[in-house]
Amino acid sequence: MRLYPAIDIRNGKCVRLRQGRFDELTVYNDNPVDAALEWKKQGAEYIHVVDLDGAKAGDSSNIGVIREIAKATGLPIQTGGGVRSIENIRQRLDAGAARVIIGTKAVKEPEFVEQALLEFGADRIVIGLDGKGEAAAIYGWEQESTSTILELACRFAGMGVGTIVYTDISRDGMLTGPNFDYTKKLITETGIDIIASGGIASSADLNKLERIGAAGAILGKSLYEGKISLEKETARHRG
Repeated sequence: MRLYPAIDIRNGKCVRLRQGRFDELTVYNDNPVDAALEWKKQGAEYIHVVDLDGAKAGDSSNIGVIREIAKATGLPIQTGGGVRSIENIRQRLDAGAARVIIGTKAVKEPEFVEQALLEFGADRIVIGLDGKGEAAAIYGWEQESTSTILELACRFAGMGVGTIVYTDISRDGMLTGPNFDYTKKLITETGIDIIASGGIASSADLNKLERIGAAGAILGKSLYEGKISLEKETARHRG
């Protein structure tokens, strides 16, 4: 199981939101590049970068920061937030990202995913499904879709998507543990790689995610507040 330290960018700074709320924001580092270099020092093999400004505005607001992180660390990066067009995807790949996460656009226009897969290949495209209960949330988590996470996940798996990032918004930034039951359901029903996100707080959480078959886990507040040691956990879960 691969561990992904998260770097969420808002106004050029490395931040964390509480339950996806932009009005409940904590700044952890004024320089996201410094944060990425620290995670590399601690053994990170992949970095998860979210452009929160882009998620709200629907563009690539922090493409320059993403480029700097990729160049400074030399690590593969998966990045999302505000991906609304083929050009958005191409810009991020050109900036050094290894994979691009499509969220709102995928939920609203599933046919766009087919186009992205055809253009860039399944190894470069990840789908981000964020849930409030079973309903998928869109536009920076501020609106809900009429489709369930599971319905969408199965549809995307059928298109040839190989990886989905699943976030339980109610747990994000709360350190209360991830949604194991729904994560397991997605793993079982889709048969593709599911990366768990939201609420991961301890080594026990990571061990359980590995046992249920999660392909990866995104670590945010638990790292920034010292609840989890990236160095130790990367060594334990590598491969």
